[in-house]
This record gives sequence, C-alpha cells and structure tokens, in this order.
Amino acid sequence: MSDDKSKETVHKTPQTTPRYSATFDEYTNSEIRRAAATGIYDIRGAGSKRKLPHFDDLLFLGASVSRYPLEGYREKCGTDVILGTRHAKKPIHLKTPVTIAGMSFGSLSGPAKESLGRGATAAGTSTTTGDGGMTPEERGHSTTLVYQYLPSRYGMNPDDLRKADAIELVVGQGAKPGGGGMLLGQKITKRVAKMRCLPEGIDQRSSCRHPDWTGPDDLEIKIAEIREITDWEKPIYVKIGATRPYFDVALAVKAGADVVVLDGMQGGTAATQEVFIEHVGLPILSAIRPAVKALQDLGVYRNGKNSVQLIVSGGIRNGADVAKAIALGADAVAIGTAALIALGDNDPHLEEEYKKLGTTAGAYDDWHEGKDPAGITTQDPELMKRLDPIKAGHRLANYIAVMTMEAQVVARACGKSHLHNLEPEDLVALTIEASAMAQVPLAGTSWIPGVTKF
Repeated sequence: MSDDKSKETVHKTPQTTPRYSATFDEYTNSEIRRAAATGIYDIRGAGSKRKLPHFDDLLFLGASVSRYPLEGYREKCGTDVILGTRHAKKPIHLKTPVTIAGMSFGSLSGPAKESLGRGATAAGTSTTTGDGGMTPEERGHSTTLVYQYLPSRYGMNPDDLRKADAIELVVGQGAKPGGGGMLLGQKITKRVAKMRCLPEGIDQRSSCRHPDWTGPDDLEIKIAEIREITDWEKPIYVKIGATRPYFDVALAVKAGADVVVLDGMQGGTAATQEVFIEHVGLPILSAIRPAVKALQDLGVYRNGKNSVQLIVSGGIRNGADVAKAIALGADAVAIGTAALIALGDNDPHLEEEYKKLGTTAGAYDDWHEGKDPAGITTQDPELMKRLDPIKAGHRLANYIAVMTMEAQVVARACGKSHLHNLEPEDLVALTIEASAMAQVPLAGTSWIPGVTKF
C-alpha cells in the first residue's frame, strides 16, 4: 500500500502560478466587462496613466574637468522669463519659468481657483483662467492672470479680456487634441450656470473647435481682433495639443502668436473619454524639438524682441523636468495636475473617503462627478469649505519655489548662470526611444537615432 501511494504522489501534476495575458490584463478585462454591462464609454479626469517616454529617460551631464560648475552659495543662476515680446506693448515678466496651466471655474471650485491665484502670486508667476470665465477671487488674488479664450466661449466678454494680463487662444489640449471637454450637470451650480450662460444642472459638452474659424487664416483674423479689443497691450498665446508640432507651431507663429503653448498627452483634463486620454496625442518629450525647429526656421527662436516664446506642459513634476524642458528649447513650463496635488488633491489623509468612492488616494480621477473630498474639483458647498485658500496657496508657492531651486541646482552643476543657458548638449538619453524623440545622444555614445550614424 505504501509503495502504491508513493507512486501516486510521484505522478501528480505539479501546480503552476496563474498567468495573466499582457494584452488582456486585469484592467483591460474589467473595462470590457464595464462596457458590456453599461453600453457607454468611460469618462474620467486626470491624464494618461500608461507608461510613456518622459523626462526621466534623460540625464544631465554635470560639469567636471571639461566644464566649470557654479558655486550655489555665491554665484547667481537666473530664473526669470519674459513672455510676449513680439507684438505686445506690455510683455509679462515672471520670476520663475514655472506657470500655472488653465483649469476652469466649474471644473475647479472657487476656493481652488483663489488658491491658484494666491500661490502663483507668492511665487512670482502667472496663473490661467481656463474655460468658464474669470472669477473675481481669481483676478483679485492673481498679480499676473492669463485669460483663456476657448471654442466654447463660456463666460467670454471683452471687459475680462481687458482685465487680463495675457490672452491664451486654446486650439487644443494635450489630453484630448481634436476633442472637447465635459462638465456634468451636478457641477453646474447657479453661479457656474450664470458665468457660462448655461442652464443650471444640465450636462454640457464643450466644443472641439472654434465656431468662427476653420484654419490658420481665420486664426490670424481672430488674433488681430483680440489685439484691437485690448489695444495691442496683451501678449497673445496660442495653445495646441501635441500632435503635429512642427506644422502647428509654424502656423500659429504665422498667424501672429506671441507665445505658443505646447501641451503633451501626459497633461490632465477635467473630464473626457478615456480613449482620448490614452490613445490620442504625443508625449511632450517627442514634441519639443520639432516645435523649436519650427521657431528656428521662422527666425523667431530667441531672437530678441522678435522672439516667440515656447511654453510646454504635460506631466511636469519637479525641477529636473523644468530644467530638461528648458534645455530642449522651452522658455517656460506650465503645471496643472501637479498644482492640484500641491493644493491637497489625492492626499493620503483622505484615504477612507476615497475608498468610499471606490478608489484610493493617488488614483482618484472622477473629477467630473463633483464628489472630491479635498474640496478642489467640486462645486459642493460643504466639500468646498474643506479647502483653505490661504493655506493651499502657501503650499503651492512652496512647491513652485522648490521646483525653481531644483532647476537652479541642475543648471549650476552644468555651469550655467541662467536656466535659459541650458541646451541639448547638456543632456543624454537612457533609451533609444528617448534619444530619438529628444534628439540627444544615447548615454555613452554619440549616436542619435535617425540623426547620426551609429
């Protein structure tokens, strides 16, 4: 009997660990089941969650024998930037190249918009209205405020254009180039409805294109119209989603833009279809060099008063990202998602409340539902009370200050006395993809795929 049992044991099939498909992973399967059950596509906020080539794939070459570093405790490294020198009577002069991207009142609460204004002012930089018009709190607490002019024209009026310090014409956004945004009825309160001239409590979808132009010729006419309205004082920005950066930047410049804002697909959004967020657009790393090439070919890249400045956005998180974007050719960067995190969004101390919403701190992205426990992406009066604009503004200012100092540390290590002296020659890439996109050598070689021979 014992011999028979031992033979049975020997011939048993060993157990194996279950293996998931790389194509049909757990998240993909859950999305298939959700679509099958509901018959609707998923809508969410935030930005792309897939891994994409990004600034982490680049490294700086600090100074050694062949380069001379600067001493941080006694040698200055400038950080200021002037935007709008080409045509505007009153260009914007900022202390730091880190600006706040457009995020609308309606998408964000009133206290959140005030916080952004307070933080940007304390840091010596600008903030941007976003869709939905200009709130008195935001204007009152923003030393430098950029007014967004979007396809929806929500809340747009000439008086607010004149009150602004710059005008940003939004043609596209990195998270949804070619598409419009959404604002569900639960966030359209009486105040939001009045500012946007909308019915209260009814879902709204923003237009994906401007109603009065179909191409760059019409854009040129619109820019001229806005310059007349604002007496040629205000810099005019044109914001584009990163898709065809060379041609889009060139056409924006020819239409008369003072500043081009280039937004990559890692940038966030208040709400749109997930298929847009994850499958449309380009990583910002791949878009900067073609944009700079367009500016160079048109003779407006860092060419004195005739310059057109380039602001890039989409996944900027720290001073290293700032320094790398500038080294690749940007004049400034814009932050959106990072600014909301600095205010208190997705904070772990609210974990229990995020769990009640079926998610977890750090992953919450249903901003369109208006249930944000941090009081930032909501219009719920009780939730909004949780955000103290003074404290939140102070946190944002601290964060921008740290980013600026980190960028200075890197620039000094490369021997640069100003952030804008950083250049592609200071960078190498860790991957072939990043090398090809950023057009800098693969680390340890002089090879740039598609540019030089191996």
